[in-house]
Amino acid sequence: MAGLIKSEQTNPVLSWIDSRLPIFTMMETEYRRFPTPKNFNYFWNFGALATVALAIMILTGIFLAMDYQPNEGMAFDSVQRIMRDVNYGWLVRYVHMNGASMFFIATYIHIFRGLYYGSYKYPRELLWMLGVVLLILMIATAFLGYVLPWGQMSYWAATVITNLFSAIPLVGGSIVQWLWGGFAVGNPTLNRFYSLHYLLPFLILGVVVLHVAALHITGSNNPLGIDVKSPQDTVPFHPYYTVKDSVGLCVFLIVFAILVFFAPNYLGHPDNYIPANPLSTPPEIVPEWYFLPFYAILRSVPDKLGGVSLLFGALIVLFFVPWLDTSPVRSARFRPIYRQLMMVLVIDVILLGVVGSHRPEGIWITIGRLATAYYFVHFLFLLPILGKIEHPLPLPESISRPVVPLGGGPLPGPAPAKPMEQP
Repeated sequence: MAGLIKSEQTNPVLSWIDSRLPIFTMMETEYRRFPTPKNFNYFWNFGALATVALAIMILTGIFLAMDYQPNEGMAFDSVQRIMRDVNYGWLVRYVHMNGASMFFIATYIHIFRGLYYGSYKYPRELLWMLGVVLLILMIATAFLGYVLPWGQMSYWAATVITNLFSAIPLVGGSIVQWLWGGFAVGNPTLNRFYSLHYLLPFLILGVVVLHVAALHITGSNNPLGIDVKSPQDTVPFHPYYTVKDSVGLCVFLIVFAILVFFAPNYLGHPDNYIPANPLSTPPEIVPEWYFLPFYAILRSVPDKLGGVSLLFGALIVLFFVPWLDTSPVRSARFRPIYRQLMMVLVIDVILLGVVGSHRPEGIWITIGRLATAYYFVHFLFLLPILGKIEHPLPLPESISRPVVPLGGGPLPGPAPAKPMEQP
């Protein structure tokens, strides 16, 4: 018969629980005493910030679901009732609506940090791939949620995006009919989207748990991109990084509050305050800002199947980045050419977002195609070739050397014993 686990908790109640279900011991080991590289910068805050944003989205979503009506005749009015009649309903909805933008901001910066510092390289390939899965689930969840207010932009965005699946040979028409629940976007579509929008955040939460578990097994990367070589290269996660994360969280929440209280509709579209009308197509059908780069990629090819292929390809290529990048060095700090190309990639993605916000006409068509071409060239051609021809700068001997004063002298440790004086 197995015995109880010995607990280090001094509180008798906590000790009784911990000896039977060692959750407090696990939290102590995996968070409080978990060794982390001592040179993290503030880019390492954004994973925690994205987790906080996810928690806010789930909590506010549960409260919104209590009053929302997933019926095409009542959905728009139920949202207006939440805003006008439910106590603090306006606040819950604005937090949820703008929380999606804050969630994507934190996630996109988190992805940029991973690309810049090579956090996808061995042994963190699966960790990176789980992150890409999270991005895809976020995109799907956000799109489903965008449809629920059942405004003009919601309705026509659902019509346009679901129609894209019809480009898939053989099964495309069946997929579209299943998504619609009929032969056009309507009440069955809204019910399906509502159910999936409520379910997917909990699936995201499960993948986040796997993502964090993989991180704790392989350990964190760091700005230098070199492995931990001694205990002197690390510090406990608490209090060093709980304090640093708290500073980042305060700034994050201040920006979030400014958006909610002073510009709650700044990132939205005014047409979504008009009830859905299947007989009136808006002059411009534009997705939320965080979808605009992908929207520009979709429109860069006049053929529907080609555009859909590029859209999915833009996400699928991220899965293969750990193998496309052939350089033995992780961090862009020691890869001067790669560092410049990363800046070009960021500009390219922002440019795609600008293109996606304009009508596909005139110069914007050309710019969109060139920016799309560079996106794929960066990953499929430049990364593999650059790893072969680039000459990285010398790497430091350890994490501690650049961190300790004066760029690092001898590693910290016990002072050498003085020789005994001769009598």
